Amino acid sequence: MTDLFDTLAAEAGRGQADLFAALATSLVERGRWHALFDLRLLEARAALSLPVTGDLGMLDAATRAQLDERSLAACREVGWPLLDEGAVAAAWMYLRAAAEPAEVAAKLQGLATRLPTDDEAAETQRQEILHVALWEGVDPALGIELVLAAQGTCNAITAYEQAVSRLPAARQKAAAAVLVKHLYHEVLENLAADLARRGVGQPDRSALSIVGLLEAAGGLADDPSIHVDVSHLQSVLRIARVATARAVVEQVWELAVYACRLPADVTYPGEPPFENVGEASRLFYAAELGRDVEPAVRFFRSAAATARLDEAGTLPADTLALLLWRLGRPAEALHAVLERPADGGMPSVVQASGMLPSLVEMARAGDALDVLRQACRERGDEITFAATYVTG
Repeated sequence: MTDLFDTLAAEAGRGQADLFAALATSLVERGRWHALFDLRLLEARAALSLPVTGDLGMLDAATRAQLDERSLAACREVGWPLLDEGAVAAAWMYLRAAAEPAEVAAKLQGLATRLPTDDEAAETQRQEILHVALWEGVDPALGIELVLAAQGTCNAITAYEQAVSRLPAARQKAAAAVLVKHLYHEVLENLAADLARRGVGQPDRSALSIVGLLEAAGGLADDPSIHVDVSHLQSVLRIARVATARAVVEQVWELAVYACRLPADVTYPGEPPFENVGEASRLFYAAELGRDVEPAVRFFRSAAATARLDEAGTLPADTLALLLWRLGRPAEALHAVLERPADGGMPSVVQASGMLPSLVEMARAGDALDVLRQACRERGDEITFAATYVTG
């Protein structure tokens, strides 16, 4: 260390730039990333002719912008090596404001796949990855995968409700798909094992599906057997409404078909229009797949009309609008939204999560701007009215 100090003293005699360069090289070689960050801030102050210690006080906008730019560069310079070394919490402290979440997520995925399963240090690292991925919202799907692997389905659903459901719908989709896939295979394996014990004929195992197994067993409509925690099943049927990928919707539709055969005394009523969670979910997801579309639209249209009469909230109307939008019927979706009570109370989860597009987007897609403008006049909505005339 004495040699280093002597070297730094010699470099300082040649100028600040040489001093900073020599010290930075030494810190990088020794992996002293926190100290490197402090050095870069010191270097930034010197470069901008600012006091090297103490409070900076008020800075003009140009100087503040330059200092911020250098600070963010320092965050990236030390954050990425820390993350590569597996110091996830320390790395996130720097990268939170300086890196794109998608870049951090890619690194976390790699770290998670390389972790051993029976090592105490690895478990600490796994918990740090989980925190950043799930609770910091960097990669909710990875977070849910980690919770599923370590703590099981119940805790994963709880984590989804607490951490993921507050995100915009587009950011929920991958995590919802993880839960759907997990529960689908749980039901599939348990159902297949049950039918094998009974000696019920099954299709080739490589082509197994929940619906195929149920058909092979005659539907099991009057059978008391249960192959999954019903509360988990109903939670996933609800969570999966954010899903739009066909493969995911196919699996959740099969889960809904399975839910329809469950004995009534083991199921729980849902919120309108999903009082009968299994049947309403089956209709909703089947329609998204292009199956039995008109019966589903009639069902949800009737539910929305009933809710208006009973003042039962906006979820029925929002569900109808969401289904119509996904079916490529934007003008009808707009009409469903406009039929909601003007004072609908708290927004439904469909509105709050952004599953529905804006009124203007629906109106444009459905060539119904005049309809929306008239509704705005009747409701005194000047902002939306103005937005219908704005492009870009």
